Amino acid sequence: MKNLFSMQDKVVVVTGGSGYLGNAMVSGLMAQGAKVVVADLVDRHASREDDQYGERFFVACNLAETESIRQLFQKAAERFGHIDVLVNCATFGASGSVEEMSDEAWAKGVDGAVGTTFRCTREIIPYFEAVNGGVIVNFGSMYGVVSPDPSIYGESGQNNPANYGAGKAAVIQFTRYCAGHLANKNIRVNCVTPGPFPDPKKLPPEAFLKELRNKTMLKRVGVPDEIVGAVLYLASDAASFTTGANLIVDGGWTAW
Repeated sequence: MKNLFSMQDKVVVVTGGSGYLGNAMVSGLMAQGAKVVVADLVDRHASREDDQYGERFFVACNLAETESIRQLFQKAAERFGHIDVLVNCATFGASGSVEEMSDEAWAKGVDGAVGTTFRCTREIIPYFEAVNGGVIVNFGSMYGVVSPDPSIYGESGQNNPANYGAGKAAVIQFTRYCAGHLANKNIRVNCVTPGPFPDPKKLPPEAFLKELRNKTMLKRVGVPDEIVGAVLYLASDAASFTTGANLIVDGGWTAW
């Protein structure tokens, strides 16, 4: 039986591929033989031991700008000849409470979540049409499914703004819409919804981490490698009959 999870000779574009979760996905995809195009503002992982498994190509890209996205896909296609998979992982935002947030901050946060996904999806379609199909894996969030519990945040500074949750909920619905409307082009569209994966570099206080752990059924937070399997499944032939799905990887947080 063939390896259903093999990504051998597949070309994958990962937006936000230099970030906390994105970097783990790049490693996982390359370990399965993929050629990965990392799209991010800066390259924070230029030197890598796993380059022996696949090929990595970095393209600086500002996902707030359509022209920058167009150049990303053009460079990827010029480098590898085609594109098979798009992973929409990148997100940018603006913080603030509902009662204090400006119109501009609200719009920036929503655009940073769903606008980036929309623009990349729109611009990748001609490249998928050229090879008779493709795969899109979007990134939602548990806060696109449930509300943050304000009681666990306290003075941690880790508060999650409403525009982020609204944008991520939109990503999940946009995934379903695109799955239905792009199926006739042989394009599968699915979503991964992570739960608590706090980045240690952002120095979340231990008291806050304890609260996060206690909100999950498994009583711990996730680590980046634990998101890789979900992405690999949806990107690979193992999910050839899966589209319009939202795969939640949250330690049971949203299942209580």
